[in-house]
Formats: sequence, structure tokens, C-alpha cells
Amino acid sequence: MLTITGDRHADDGVSEPKAQDLPVRKIIHVDMDAFYASVEQRDNPELRGKPVAVGGSAARGVVAAASYEARAFGVRSALPSVTAKRRCPDLIFVKPRFDVYRAVSAQIQRIFAEHTDLIEPLSLDEAYLDVTENKQNMPVATDIATMIRARIKEVTGLNASAGISYCKFLAKMASDLNKPNGQAVITPKMGPEFVADLPVKKFHGVGPATAAKMQRLGIETGADLREKPLTFLQEHFGKSGSWYYRIARGIDERPVQPNRPRKSVGAEDTFVADIFDLDSARAELVRLAEKVWRHCEAKEITGRTVTLKVKFADFQQITRSRTLPRFIGGADEMIDVSQSMLADLFPLEKGIRLLGVTLSSLDARDSGAAPDQLALF
Repeated sequence: MLTITGDRHADDGVSEPKAQDLPVRKIIHVDMDAFYASVEQRDNPELRGKPVAVGGSAARGVVAAASYEARAFGVRSALPSVTAKRRCPDLIFVKPRFDVYRAVSAQIQRIFAEHTDLIEPLSLDEAYLDVTENKQNMPVATDIATMIRARIKEVTGLNASAGISYCKFLAKMASDLNKPNGQAVITPKMGPEFVADLPVKKFHGVGPATAAKMQRLGIETGADLREKPLTFLQEHFGKSGSWYYRIARGIDERPVQPNRPRKSVGAEDTFVADIFDLDSARAELVRLAEKVWRHCEAKEITGRTVTLKVKFADFQQITRSRTLPRFIGGADEMIDVSQSMLADLFPLEKGIRLLGVTLSSLDARDSGAAPDQLALF
């Protein structure tokens, strides 16, 4: 248990934490530079130095990753392929090869393991490492980050950037400061000032909708956020209010968690043509829910919360969730719940471009127990 000391805030009655009061950890966030696109450029010399997008080039395709040459034209991940091609007429589309990306990621994970067992992968191309105590007995975390990046380059031929700090939030922010192929450090003394000067829209975990809400409340920077009492932030942002209160002061006590449990399993699909009728949409949900459930069966997990994701033709996106009093027992139940939420959206004023289904509130399945019958209505 960490003990936070400091002055009391007159408005909220809780002790105001200070970064320098916490035991100093050494956290590294390693982030591969344009990972998918860089792998493709590595394996195909003809792509080097050219704008490359990994993803589908069809009318309904989406960019999964973009090289730095493509990013110079405003091409980024999740951008519709049509828009990407309009921004960069010379853009070269390459189909993703996830088996190759996973193999390279495994090489990188083995390099991490040469230094510490406290590794928390976030995706194939980024991870947190706690090197407070490390296998090389190196006292300086920046030296460890330099060594890891050099080793990644030697083994994979790819560039990595790194952020070094005393907490995960600031290590993540630091890894973006000197991209590509660079690293930066934020010390405990630098932390609060760094956060104070940072626009809240650049905070990791603060999306466009939250940033816009903060702006309406007069919160533009970390300094503005720090001026707000805890009670104010909780009133406007719920449980996230406590998190914003702490990171505004450079405080993030989250540990690096090896083998972090999966929080959700989902599947989604973008359609060649917009869907307008309920029967077609229901049929797509059957396919997606069955795909999710096959994964759950393979991992022997289940969940209680089903989330439906809908993206319309104008790119407006909505989600609907339903949490059940018991765990889902099979694909049919997921289908029933997701189709029930979908039906509430009809009739439609605009077509559906994308559908997705996610199962969360996960836990291990009891394979010997017969599933209860689910009463939806």
C-alpha cells in the first residue's frame, strides 16, 4: 500500500498527492515505430522510402497502419482507405500479414525478457516494462531502454521508441516525444510540470469526446485540470474523475501487470454496401457473435456484458451494452442479446456501414456446469 502525503485541498478534504512523495519506480514504455508498415518495408525493399498503408484498398477498406512517409500526408490508422488515397494519391496499399507481425512481436518480447519478467504487453507493438529491479543489475533505466532499442534493431531490423518515467502514464507520454527512433525521460521532479503544460486532448486515455467536454468546462491543459477539486471531477466524469485528479498531479500508481487478464473479446466487420434492413443486419450479427464465441470456447472463458457497436454511413458511431445477471452460456445467447439491442435502432434513417459485437465482464467458464436458460423478455 502506497502512502500519499501532502497538503489537504480545501474543497475536497482529501490529501493532495505529490509525485515526489512516491517510491520511485523505473518504468519503460517501448513502442515500435509504424510497426506493421515498417515490417512491410523491411521485407519488400521496393516499399522503402515510399508512402505505405497496411489495410484494404477497396471502397470500404480502412487503414490499419501507415508508414511515416504516408503520415506526412495526413494518413493514419482507422482512416477510410478512400480518404487516405485522396490525401496521398501515391499511397501504396499492402494487405496485412498478422502471422508475420506476431512472429516479430514474439522476438521483441524475448528481448524484453532478457531484462525483466515484469512485462505488460499492450498490443503486438508496444509494452510496459518495470525495470526497477532488472536482470542486468543496471542502475539507469535510460541505459536499459537504449540497450533494448539497439537489440530490437539488431534482431528485427526495426526501429523502436521508448519513454522512461516513474509511472506508466508518463512513460507512455514520453515515448511519443522523440518519435521515430528516439527516447525521452520524465523524472519525478519533471512530472507535475510536464502534465501541467500538456493540453488535455493529448493525454493518453482522453478521447475527443472527453476532451471536448473538458473544454466546455474550461479545462484546456493539465494545469486547468489540476485546479478542479476532486468532487467537481467526480461529478462531471464519474469514476474517471479520481483518475484525472491524480494524473493532473503526475500520479499513477498502477503496477506493470504481466499476463494482464483480457477485458473483452470482440469482432466487427465493415460492409461493402450499407445495410438498411433488419434481417440483413441480424444475419451479420449471427456471424460476428459466433466468431466471438468460438474464441471464448477456445480460451474457456465467458462473460456477462454484451456490447453492440454500430457505425452508420456518415461515420457516426454508437454503442449499446447490456449486462446480464449471469454469465453467457453460448453463442445463441449472445446473438439474442445483440439482436435485441439492434432491433431497438430500427427503422433506420441512414445505412449501417459497420457492425461489431463484444463480450466483456469476463471470467473462466465452468465447463461442467449446464448453462442456465436466459430470459430476455
